[in-house]
Amino acid sequence: MAVTRSDLYQRARRLIPGGVNSPVRAMRAVGLDEPLFMRSGAGALIEDVNGNRYVDWVLSWGPLLFGHADAATLAAVEEALRRGTTFGAPTEGEVELAQEIVDAVPSIEMVRMTSSGTEAAMSAVRLARAATGRDRLIKFAGNYHGHVDALLASAGSGLMTLGIPSTPGVPRGVAGETIVLPYNDVDAVAAAVARYGEGLAAIIVEPVAGNMGVVPPEPGFLEALRTLCDACGALLVFDEVITGFRVARGGAQERFGVRPDITVLGKIVGGGLPAAAFGGRAELMERLAPVGDVYQAGTLSGNPLAVAAGTSVLRRLRDPAVYEALEARGARLEAGLAPFGCVQRVGAMMTLFCQDGPVRDDADAARSDTERYGALFRHVLARGVYLAPSQFECMFVSLAHGDEEIDRTIEAVGGFFGH
Repeated sequence: MAVTRSDLYQRARRLIPGGVNSPVRAMRAVGLDEPLFMRSGAGALIEDVNGNRYVDWVLSWGPLLFGHADAATLAAVEEALRRGTTFGAPTEGEVELAQEIVDAVPSIEMVRMTSSGTEAAMSAVRLARAATGRDRLIKFAGNYHGHVDALLASAGSGLMTLGIPSTPGVPRGVAGETIVLPYNDVDAVAAAVARYGEGLAAIIVEPVAGNMGVVPPEPGFLEALRTLCDACGALLVFDEVITGFRVARGGAQERFGVRPDITVLGKIVGGGLPAAAFGGRAELMERLAPVGDVYQAGTLSGNPLAVAAGTSVLRRLRDPAVYEALEARGARLEAGLAPFGCVQRVGAMMTLFCQDGPVRDDADAARSDTERYGALFRHVLARGVYLAPSQFECMFVSLAHGDEEIDRTIEAVGGFFGH
């Protein structure tokens, strides 16, 4: 007899806290008693262990720009797999992927690979503190930079979804070095810099917020952060884990024309396998060991399988037609969903907020009707469409989504709203 979702969940609860290895997967926020357990994916579709198939707008939270089980990515991974899974030593593939990143991202001259976005963000903050000799950080409410102690304050989607306080288990002294400000509020940043600027190591920001739903930067916001950092000697860190290679080949910094000092990358950089990176100017990155005095390491950093997947994807992103196609698909979906709430989109990332909007910060996002969103989620799931199981996440558009999948999604959402 085939295993079922309920069977797996009962086993998982005995073995894994909450039955899941990442909290939002529990799906309690959208009114499900049991999470979905997926079995396979192909293109824009996924199939669960019960045999139900869905149009997938989560795409493993964003990295699958070419869809599930993309043939070119699989071929690259299979070729690498035959040579060995891990060496703990440098490989040619790491150099090739580093070259793709440096060629694409405007602010990056050198890059260091890691295994997760959390690890990359943590390392970027350590580097910024070492380079400036300062401790304080400015971050923005609703921005998520991984589960790093100093950055969990008001940290967006997972915490907002589950209603968990931001800093249990985090020493007060660590959290005390983090100044949390409203996103898109230039005046608040200017006031904080005036007060704390001499001790400020960095301002870290999602250049397009994706962890309170999609919230674009207002005109002048990113430029103001750059100016304020320059004025006080702090470093500007862009967390482009979501936006990198998704809103443009060079990320949000290319799209909006603002260069940070350090960039954090993830998701697409690994092509669907666990990989992330951080990078910046050469003289800054050369503060890292072994050439510099800032220690950062990782046994599986630059893993051959992840590097092969990432390189396969990034090489195909050199073609401008990729982003033209993503923009067209995103615009079609946005236009179809616009009658049903506040739709905010930047490139191939989008959120349908259950409110009138606009949403410009986490306080605005929190006014969304989360119960209504949960009902919407359940309605469309029953009709074969898989949205993010949280109001405060993104829909991710891929090249695997065609008109059929987009129109099916619009029809399912419209049915919930009586259209």
